[in-house]
Amino acid sequence: PRLAVDPAALRAWADRRTIYVELHDGRTIGFPADRFRILAAATEEQLARVQLEVNGYALRWEELDEDITVPGIVAGLFQLPPK
Repeated sequence: PRLAVDPAALRAWADRRTIYVELHDGRTIGFPADRFRILAAATEEQLARVQLEVNGYALRWEELDEDITVPGIVAGLFQLPPK
């Protein structure tokens, strides 16, 4: 039987207004910053200052005081509908 493991990030970065996450299983996923209220109001420079926290299970923007879980992103749990 295969063990279920929550997805964790190896690295994260922003390009234009998309946040990308490279996962431990080799996948890279991206999502529009505008799907989250605080990120939607952020500048591209602020978005670029994303950091990994909690062993890769969370994304953190210190300046914005915003945290988003990597398993939540992978599951498509966003605050706002697509534009």
